[in-house]
Amino acid sequence: MANRVAVISDVHANWHALEAVLAAVDAEQPDELWCLGELTVSDFNDEAAAAAVWTSKTLTDESRTFLRGLEPKAEADGVELFHASARDPVWEYVLSEEAAHATFELTSSPLVLVGHSHVPLALALAGGTLGGGLAPDATEAELGTGARLLLNSGSVGQPRDGDPRAAWLLLDFAEGRASFRRVAYPVEKAQAEIRERGLPHALAERLARGV
Repeated sequence: MANRVAVISDVHANWHALEAVLAAVDAEQPDELWCLGELTVSDFNDEAAAAAVWTSKTLTDESRTFLRGLEPKAEADGVELFHASARDPVWEYVLSEEAAHATFELTSSPLVLVGHSHVPLALALAGGTLGGGLAPDATEAELGTGARLLLNSGSVGQPRDGDPRAAWLLLDFAEGRASFRRVAYPVEKAQAEIRERGLPHALAERLARGV
């Protein structure tokens, strides 16, 4: 079992954010890197649909083959991983108590990891009681305490918790600690490239606000 694991999710083709996060990950020298999905754009409101069309035209055949081979759920070292939730591994947002309880009920591992909502969360279930909530930068959750944990690392490329910095999570099983991290990146470069490619300006503007 790996002692230290970096967890990322929801890159959404934001290369500048990913580059900054990977540099921070490299500095920690984890044993493994786990990604919970959405490397490219895949949700389809009007703005994201325009980005998805652009992305589909620029992907290489090799990249398409790689992306088609990815699965929305997995198990690793006794941890259950889902892009979205245990109930719907692709589309459900775990942003309510009901959705969190459903994922706990459909899993059995002490630690469950989810993504998709772009909101970093640290939720704990002990004795049938759900606790926890938003997990801003420097939040730490204890592993192996007896309570079951559901963690969302937040989004690398499109944070939606009001903090525009790229988000990731460091799991240290040896120390029994999960640490939520944020990394600044050149948002203005990502914004400029979005505009240069003729994509909706709202996609660029939201990056600076983290919404």
